Amino acid sequence: MSKNELAARAKTPTVSFVKTIVEALQELKGVDITVLDLRSIPEASADYFIVCNGTSNTHISGLADRVQKNVWEELEEKPLHIEGKQGRLWLLIDYFNVVVHIFDKEKRQFYDVEHLWSDAKVQKY
Repeated sequence: MSKNELAARAKTPTVSFVKTIVEALQELKGVDITVLDLRSIPEASADYFIVCNGTSNTHISGLADRVQKNVWEELEEKPLHIEGKQGRLWLLIDYFNVVVHIFDKEKRQFYDVEHLWSDAKVQKY
């Protein structure tokens, strides 16, 4: 992606991303959906982290697919990067200013992203 494309992406309203992603996760019954607002943390790599867990590998994959589908249909944005498709125990979808983490329950407890970013403002759904 070029510098101009990255600059344009940085101007996309993150609130729209957050709303669209949370609704997509809710549609497929994502478990313990949490939004971490990182905007006041200087060392944060994104404005928001959205964290949830699925109940199975299939559920995790479905949640990730729904997020991508809804974001494309509503905002015409594709992720910059996706990680974890192979193991499906932790999928990461990077939309530059918003990063989505979809875990299985055990991996979420192990990595404890919410604790790592405990200075963030937290909203649970």
